[in-house]
Amino acid sequence: MPINRQRNLAVAVSRRRLVACGASAVLALFAGRVGAADPSTLRFGLTPVFLNNDIQLLDALKTYLERATGLRVELVTRRTYQEVTSLLVSGQLDAAWICGYPFIQFRHELELVAVPEWNGKPLYQSYLIVAADREASTIADLRNDIHAFSDPDSNSGYLVTRNLMHEEGLDPETFFRKTLFTYGHRNVIRAVASNLAQSGSVDGYVWEVMLDLEPELVSRTRVLRRSQWLGFPPIATSRKSAGTEKALSLQKAMVGMADDPQGRQVLDLLKLTGFTLPQDSIFDGIAQMVANLRGVL
Repeated sequence: MPINRQRNLAVAVSRRRLVACGASAVLALFAGRVGAADPSTLRFGLTPVFLNNDIQLLDALKTYLERATGLRVELVTRRTYQEVTSLLVSGQLDAAWICGYPFIQFRHELELVAVPEWNGKPLYQSYLIVAADREASTIADLRNDIHAFSDPDSNSGYLVTRNLMHEEGLDPETFFRKTLFTYGHRNVIRAVASNLAQSGSVDGYVWEVMLDLEPELVSRTRVLRRSQWLGFPPIATSRKSAGTEKALSLQKAMVGMADDPQGRQVLDLLKLTGFTLPQDSIFDGIAQMVANLRGVL
């Protein structure tokens, strides 16, 4: 399916689910019902922005947050950004680790809690990747590829490349022979490494960390292009939950993670430096891309 038709369908469905449908219908459709509000429970959503979902990492994060916040923590994992964003905007999650693109899409409905720091900065890049032995040097060389995107609501895994195509005057309806969504940055890397796709759009943080963790796999790919530095996928809450005791407790726990021995274990698993108080301005680059593509996506 051409990119525009895929993206238009995704946006239409996302808005319809968020605005027209009850949240219970969304959950029944996707992956089961999230429990009713409980003042003693922090419901924290996780998306594929996570490097991985292994049990050690999830257990370490849950244990740290419960001790640091004094609340029972329920980690809610979903396959797509849209599912988690739907739950967050509708108030069925207290907070979630989302992507900068959904944050900009729903900027009037969401409030930032904290932003991760990678290598000491709250920034990351999108990578355009190809097979390691391929001679391509610009996006123009990727014409007629099968191209792997991560998620239609991903900044690094979709929006950046789509904006680049717009700037280069490349027709998204005809440029790639085929596009697919893998619903995971690791899966984009796997698709290109195994030649299921000839090129892909991926989170640079994930690519770099996987290069360290799975060098044999990632070394079968190479970075064709790095984007400008953009705001790292943040932790957000709904506007109506901003400033509540839960949100403030979570913010304190995240920002204090680097100063806590148990918190540092979580950061080590994530390969992050820490979390910092949010600054909306670091997402201006993403906002500009959304503005560039307004009326196109």
